[in-house]
Amino acid sequence: MEYKAKYITEDIKLSCYEDKFFKSDIMFDHHMLIWFISGETKIVQPNATYVFRKGDIFLIPRNQLATIINYPKDGQPHKTVVMHLSISRLRDFYANLNVIPKPLESHKIYCFNNHPLLESCLASLVPYFDMQELPAEIASLKITEAISILRTIDQGIDHVLANFEEPGKIDLVSYMEKNFMFNLPLEKFGYLTGRSLTTFKRDFSKAFHTTPQRWLTQKRLELAHYQFVEKKKRPIDVCYEVGFENLSHFSYAFKKHFGYAPTELMSQSYNR
Repeated sequence: MEYKAKYITEDIKLSCYEDKFFKSDIMFDHHMLIWFISGETKIVQPNATYVFRKGDIFLIPRNQLATIINYPKDGQPHKTVVMHLSISRLRDFYANLNVIPKPLESHKIYCFNNHPLLESCLASLVPYFDMQELPAEIASLKITEAISILRTIDQGIDHVLANFEEPGKIDLVSYMEKNFMFNLPLEKFGYLTGRSLTTFKRDFSKAFHTTPQRWLTQKRLELAHYQFVEKKKRPIDVCYEVGFENLSHFSYAFKKHFGYAPTELMSQSYNR
């Protein structure tokens, strides 16, 4: 995989993947505003799957788990302009505004496909990537412009951008049952459920009577089995969507757990 990134500032970058694909399970510390120049991205969340292509614009709120798979498309690399909307910058923006955000009822990605104002703002950044230096105040103005446009075109976005709360302690069982397919460090799962790593492991053992690693592997393999039998998906797709990092390890773990390889199961399913 060949990955290139050019930064205007630490909060604005031009991202480019030129290989076949790139997959990661992530949780962003900042809100991410992304504009597609070329390529394709599939984003898998617990309750939704999104596909974004050239011209699309979307916002991924912070602290959301997602599997992201980036592909080149039509002979063009996967290329995006990415803007971080950091908590510190948003605190400054909202400091003199009378905004009281409501608790978020759902976690989702916000789509602003082909919106002319946002597209103009983000496209105007591209020439700056070839400059040796860019005054910090210009980059700051561009981020402020993007936030202002978001507030203009989506009146509910303040409840996302002006919400500065950190995750509190929540029900561990329901959260893990919903998010087990994301391959993140246990420290991240602890943070998102309002626990230290030590407390997370202790509470997990009490709730599930096994280790997190064993439970996560079993749940991911069971989900993979369901995807093969009920959804007729390909091993290469299932592997990455259920939380494994490479196909050979996934196939080995699947056969060890069920006693047959994914290809054998698929063959049986298609012959029924």
